[in-house]
Amino acid sequence: MLTGPQIIVLATPVFFLLIGIEFLVGWRRGKNTYRLNDAMNSIGLGVLSQITGVFSKLFAVGIYTLVFEHASIWQLSDKSLWVWITGLIAYDFCYYWLHRAGHTVALFWAAHVVHHQSEDYNLSTALRQTSSGWIGGWLFYLPMAVIGFPPLVFAVVALVDLLYQYWVHTQQIGKLGWFDRWFCAPSNHRVHHAVNDKYLDKNYGGILIIWDRMFGSFIEEDDHEAIVYGTRGPLRSWNPVWANLHNYADMLKDSWHAASWMDKLRVWFKHPGWRPADVAARFPKEPFDITKVSLYDPSMSKGAAWAAALLFFLVLNGTTAFLWNEHLLSLPQKLAAAAAIVAGLWAVGVLCTPRVHAIPAKGVTIRA
Repeated sequence: MLTGPQIIVLATPVFFLLIGIEFLVGWRRGKNTYRLNDAMNSIGLGVLSQITGVFSKLFAVGIYTLVFEHASIWQLSDKSLWVWITGLIAYDFCYYWLHRAGHTVALFWAAHVVHHQSEDYNLSTALRQTSSGWIGGWLFYLPMAVIGFPPLVFAVVALVDLLYQYWVHTQQIGKLGWFDRWFCAPSNHRVHHAVNDKYLDKNYGGILIIWDRMFGSFIEEDDHEAIVYGTRGPLRSWNPVWANLHNYADMLKDSWHAASWMDKLRVWFKHPGWRPADVAARFPKEPFDITKVSLYDPSMSKGAAWAAALLFFLVLNGTTAFLWNEHLLSLPQKLAAAAAIVAGLWAVGVLCTPRVHAIPAKGVTIRA
């Protein structure tokens, strides 16, 4: 039986084939949505997420299994089709609430923000995944264990839900009529990645968009308002490690400087961006202004671009070999391989940032 990482390895050629098709379609239409530096950073963060997943998967699945074995009301059969179908729906429902918490609770946003950092929106953005979601994300799926969905069902439907969401990260597919009313689709998910006021914190559904319609978080894409992608606290870095840590670092600083012990705690559990009054007064930040948003796009020489692309290619091949064989490796071997891959991704980021040059976002944002 294939392991989860092996399934991802087998899916990877399909991911890259679709990226190539999307790039060609955009180029033919004069609406290219790709930049080399951003695409490598997004894919690299997906690689980093898979690497950390090798070490964290036993934690989340282990807790789920423990609850299933000792606290489940029933123990459903993984040989029944209806268990798999309802399991997928149940997972998607739990995912909706995790995803919603990822935008409304600072601690969960610190993990989820990685997925939103790209200021482009294309299929490589779909691969941009967090490496710290395992810290608290498992909590939202425990109701499935209590109901009695077997760990195998949980693991498989989780992968199905994740893979489904790949195709919705594109600007090359417009509205799809009735499909948009029931399912998460490109139009719905473009809204979710926007920093525009009207779109903020909307459309959390993974496969089904009906959860958003039921719980008041749905909004339709407006053809007359161009979407600006990214986050309101831009990363402005190609460092994959910092991409995962910077929000935690910001909250840690605010918590440290807060005078009130309650405020030190609130920093982690209030809405993202909330700051204690005394901290905000001592260390003010400029309010978000969408008219001042600019793309982070450091210029690269052709030599640096080729070097970064070649190194990235080598890292991808090394990652493929590691993920395919990780179940055969000892812990020291896994740690050594993971360290080498992370170092390679960091070096790619360094090659992509020789000097900083900002481009106004309104000059490159493409309205679907």
